Amino acid sequence: MRISFWGVRGSIPSPGPETVGVGGNTSCVEVRAGSLLLIFDGGTGLRVLGKTLLKEMPLTAHLFFSHVHWDHIQGFPFFDPAFVAGNTIHLYGGNNVSRTLEETLAGQMDHPSFPVHLSDMGAKMHFHDVFEDQPLELDAGDGTKATLRAAPGNHPNGVWAYRVDHDGKSVMYATDTEHYSVVDPRLAKLAEGVDVLVYDAQYTPEEYAGTAGSRGSKVGWGHSTFDEAVKLTKVAGAKKLVLYHHDPMQNDAAVAEKERRARELFSNCEAAREGLVLEL
Repeated sequence: MRISFWGVRGSIPSPGPETVGVGGNTSCVEVRAGSLLLIFDGGTGLRVLGKTLLKEMPLTAHLFFSHVHWDHIQGFPFFDPAFVAGNTIHLYGGNNVSRTLEETLAGQMDHPSFPVHLSDMGAKMHFHDVFEDQPLELDAGDGTKATLRAAPGNHPNGVWAYRVDHDGKSVMYATDTEHYSVVDPRLAKLAEGVDVLVYDAQYTPEEYAGTAGSRGSKVGWGHSTFDEAVKLTKVAGAKKLVLYHHDPMQNDAAVAEKERRARELFSNCEAAREGLVLEL
């Protein structure tokens, strides 16, 4: 398996000289499980990924949305492979929103917000609902298979965490989820023994409590901290932790300091940045 990070920022894109090292694009992670192409979230990082995929067409992609807040879908209208006939895109999302995933994606591309409608895209699209305790078996048709499992997290309007298992290796993507007073048992179960845990660490403990940074307490905002990420990692027995969904107010130095502090608690840890590639 190969894990590539195309967007690691949360809430809103934050380009500029102070964030160029980590990157300013919003959530998008590519996972290659053999010949299977899996993509987690369609933030602005999806646009950049799409440019690199043009040389692989025709292609089949499996695109999993954790949820449909703007920073996780706003790259989809700029995903070049979706405009090309002959490509097949399977899109997965939870049934925890007032509209279906297809209706939500079409809504952000509707007049007057966008000039091209979802129905005008050239690729063949298939929409799928995700449910807890109902694993998805993905088959590339060439002998490559992977298992996808999901569990709900803690975020306003709902969110899904995903785990992929392939050929004895595993990765879990859990963004936009707020910790409880105890480690979330659903996420701990999903993360059990995982090789790589990509987890929401938007805030430092001080930012979360409102004793540092701006805008006061972040309790109830639906995001977690690096120390809570470590707690989940240890309870689940995950082998590597990747801190994800960095706050737009955190510059490169702040993310590096967050990473340093997290490594004091769990050494096999690093902060996600655009361009990071992990090989399993």
